[in-house]
Amino acid sequence: MLLASAEGDHAQFSELYRRTSAKLFGVVLRICPDRGLAEDVLTDVYLTIWRRAGAFDPGRASPITWMATIARNRAIDAVRRLPRGVHVDVDAAIGLADGNTPADAALIAAEGDARLHLCVDRLDEPQAGAIRAAFLHGFTYAQLATTMAVPLGTMKSWIRRGLIRLKECLHADD
Repeated sequence: MLLASAEGDHAQFSELYRRTSAKLFGVVLRICPDRGLAEDVLTDVYLTIWRRAGAFDPGRASPITWMATIARNRAIDAVRRLPRGVHVDVDAAIGLADGNTPADAALIAAEGDARLHLCVDRLDEPQAGAIRAAFLHGFTYAQLATTMAVPLGTMKSWIRRGLIRLKECLHADD
């Protein structure tokens, strides 16, 4: 679908959006402090995907990984552009519906989270720490490379190898 989108196929791009928008919105929403901002970022993400679909290289990453990376980077950029010290009126939240996850969905998610954390704990420390910082705390590869005093290429390699090992660990029982 992504390659067809690169050739201008609107129907395939629409199907791509239908299949991936929930996941990419989740990626963006974890980084953006505001749902409205996250929705704006998601729009920008899909515009970028549409424009850059021809640059996708199936030999380097899966389509969802490529798109999630775009989403993550756009969300980080959007958060960086926010003014510091933004205040939200607490009274505006009174009429909002409870957005808590239903108990059964929370249990299933907790089980998946526990498995993921177990797999991350099995990684070597530089990889585990870098993956936690990048994907749970929103640090960029460049920030991590600077913080850990390693070249950017080394940081990218650590994270890539760590993600490969995570994938193997998560799919070991399938």
